[in-house]
Amino acid sequence: MATSTQANQANKLIFLGLILFLIGLTIGLFVHHMPNPRMGLSAHLEGIMNGMFLMILGLIWKRLILSQTWCKITFWLTLYGAFANLLAVIIAAVTGSGKMMPLAGGQEGGGMVEGLISFLLISLSLCMLAVCIIVLTGFYRYMRSPSAT
Repeated sequence: MATSTQANQANKLIFLGLILFLIGLTIGLFVHHMPNPRMGLSAHLEGIMNGMFLMILGLIWKRLILSQTWCKITFWLTLYGAFANLLAVIIAAVTGSGKMMPLAGGQEGGGMVEGLISFLLISLSLCMLAVCIIVLTGFYRYMRSPSAT
């Protein structure tokens, strides 16, 4: 059974997902004006996809069987991962940096910018892997529970 905290988190995930989706759409208007348009396109797509991920997660959030502590941890990891992903790619698109993303045309930039982009990419990857494992566990528990039928 979903708690009021879990229901509140679900609503926030959907709302923030809509905001992220809107940001992604807006970035699409400026792709051609960025120093690295391919990275700008990546930022546009990241905003849209992460926004949809947050909205979908918000829709199933009340079905997860997790403790309040794990719900809180997963909620914040999810938000960090989704927004850090967009931020890292926007920084890369605007600065032309992003050697960790060579397929999107990222070139090696200044040490501080590269350090920030690398930190964001590595930390968000670990966060999103953890989120997926925790969500899968919580949803699996839900599927196995008598209330799922």
